[in-house]
Amino acid sequence: MYNELTEIDIKKMKEEIYYRSVELRPKLTDDVREARSLGDLSENEEYRAARRANGRNESRIRYLQKMVKTAKIIKVESKPDEVGLFDKIEVLYEDTDEKVVLMLSTTTRLDLAEGIISKESPFGKAVLGKKVGDRVLVKASPDYSYYVKILSITKGHDDESIPLNAY
Repeated sequence: MYNELTEIDIKKMKEEIYYRSVELRPKLTDDVREARSLGDLSENEEYRAARRANGRNESRIRYLQKMVKTAKIIKVESKPDEVGLFDKIEVLYEDTDEKVVLMLSTTTRLDLAEGIISKESPFGKAVLGKKVGDRVLVKASPDYSYYVKILSITKGHDDESIPLNAY
């Protein structure tokens, strides 16, 4: 299995791997060593906290390395009149008459609070490649689906402004 990522996704992951390996790892290792020197480990919460932080860092490094290693690099290109990655689209949810502006991104940089939706989500899969005026059925689950109408598309590009997901 692989993840479809952009060149910017890979670049951001490599930068984070470097930061965590070269800058953060030595600091966290020192924190563990210092907390261990405080005495009895059975009652040393500083030691447990330092080990947890160190473990989370090592886990994140392994995760990012695996993502980079198994990634399939995709191009951020779509036809001028079709929904593509990093395009802002205004949609109308037909069941509620609500208009929303959303952007499609890769799974590594989604942010629901900012309206950035994964291209792998049911919504993303449904609207990718569609055009203004299209009425699209989004199958959220086997038991629930809804229609959206694409009102507008503002072409975007992968400009590095969307950060990687923390975890």
